[in-house]
Amino acid sequence: MRTYDPGLVVITLGNDPIQGPFADGTFIIVERNEELYSQKVGADGEVSRARNRNRSGKITLRLHQTSPSNEVLSSLAFTGENQGTDVLPISVEDLSGTALHKGGQAWVQKYPIAENAKETTDREWVIGVADLSMLVGSNNAD
Repeated sequence: MRTYDPGLVVITLGNDPIQGPFADGTFIIVERNEELYSQKVGADGEVSRARNRNRSGKITLRLHQTSPSNEVLSSLAFTGENQGTDVLPISVEDLSGTALHKGGQAWVQKYPIAENAKETTDREWVIGVADLSMLVGSNNAD
């Protein structure tokens, strides 16, 4: 039997751990900006492919509005927007498995929509990563 524990997913941006509470449901999305290969198919059906060297991507974090990490990310975005000194390493690691996503050059790409309602809402932060390394792993056996 294999078990996944969302409480064992650790996100670090620079020296700051990103803390919850996280959004219910999907709270992290890691993706590359482009496909690994492009392909061309000739008239005869022969396929040629070209390796894409673009390793950029993005990590989307969904936090509750009560998360203290909203202030950390907001401060980083403000610094980047006004001083350009906001590039830090990032890592997303699943300690209950083997998944590891990281990059040495990450920055807040977009502020979240800030909304207030009768109940708490979520904040969706988009982190750009120039050099996204991805290991989409599995979970450990119990």
